[in-house]
Amino acid sequence: MKRIVVKVGSNVLTRDDGKLDITRMSSLVDQIVWLRQHDYEVILVSSGSITCGRDEVTIDHKLDSVSQRQLFSALGQVKLVGLYYDLFREYGVHIGQVLTMKESFSTRGEYLNQRACMMVMLENGVLPIVNENDTISVTELMFTDNDELAGLIASMLNADTLVILTNVDGIYNGNPADSNTRVIPMVNYDRDLAEYIQTSKSEFGRGGMITKTHIARKVAEEGIKVIIANGKTNDILIDLASKSQETMHTEFRPNPRPTSQVKKWIAHSESFAKGVVTINAKAEAALESDKATSLLLVGVTSIEGEFEAGDIISVKAPDGKIIAVGCSGYSSDDARKQIGVHDIKPLIHYDYLYME
Repeated sequence: MKRIVVKVGSNVLTRDDGKLDITRMSSLVDQIVWLRQHDYEVILVSSGSITCGRDEVTIDHKLDSVSQRQLFSALGQVKLVGLYYDLFREYGVHIGQVLTMKESFSTRGEYLNQRACMMVMLENGVLPIVNENDTISVTELMFTDNDELAGLIASMLNADTLVILTNVDGIYNGNPADSNTRVIPMVNYDRDLAEYIQTSKSEFGRGGMITKTHIARKVAEEGIKVIIANGKTNDILIDLASKSQETMHTEFRPNPRPTSQVKKWIAHSESFAKGVVTINAKAEAALESDKATSLLLVGVTSIEGEFEAGDIISVKAPDGKIIAVGCSGYSSDDARKQIGVHDIKPLIHYDYLYME
């Protein structure tokens, strides 16, 4: 059985007038049921709660952006999942709601707890529907958007494929408004597409194509195929699964040598870093070589922040660029005392080190 994470953006579920597109939602449910009937295990990461909530209540006084998001998402999440419940019930498919936050991925224990929750749902035929818990997430600790969340879920559950559904056909090799512009059909996981990416963001979502491309490359590097496609195209999921030649999309080829499960967690953990260590040029060269190399304290020049053993920390090269992230083997106090010392255990062991 193939495991697939399907991310549906607000721009797919929202009509031009800003209201929820129930017809599109129903079509996507039909397609997900088709996937389940054809030997796919599906996890749905769905935006749309704020759009749902905005229609439910009229506010007669001004609210700041955080209060609006909290109020509309609290109202809308009930409506959104209720709609999914009714649509999937027509097919006899049980759904389960998972609301999460960025903080919930910050420690290995919480990460594994979420993984266990979704695995038991899948093992019992329940379709997980995942969304960020906007009611209690504050701006600084929010995901960039649900693309980032979907990438984490795909990595955490060791999915075969991540499909990001948006309102465009894929990544274009120029301005989509230009008649000569074409969708790039296939790219390698390590190809830089920055020159092609438009910086504009969706009217209804937080993230743009830069975010999608960054997440797609990172997830593909971990050995998971990633597809960016137009969720408003009829039967898009069925056509992608059937490998229809006419289906426009951009596919990121996965790394044939995927990283370990622990490193997959660390790969998405840079924003959880409790501290930053700066290293010298010799240590940088050692880490970037083809050899499996741990970060030793003899190569560290300075340590910023306060952290405990087991916390995530970032690694900064002499030029100030973050080149790696990893799980510290020391507290910040103990590490500072040992800077420059030879022949002691690594600050970050190779098994817990991810190069950016």
